[in-house]
Amino acid sequence: MRLNPISGTAPGLPAARLFEIHDCLTLALDATERPSGYSESEREARSYVRAALRRVGKLLEGVA
Repeated sequence: MRLNPISGTAPGLPAARLFEIHDCLTLALDATERPSGYSESEREARSYVRAALRRVGKLLEGVA
């Protein structure tokens, strides 16, 4: 693992913070889910949230 040359710490966020972000993104998707469908802008926004959720999931794979 490469350390930050200025601070001497490992790069990235602490695992607890990543889990918190993952939970918030999951809650955002759950809270906006509805069976009647979505407008185009809502579909796009949910797509971005799902992409962010996948990215955080990938980061968490390296932690676990």
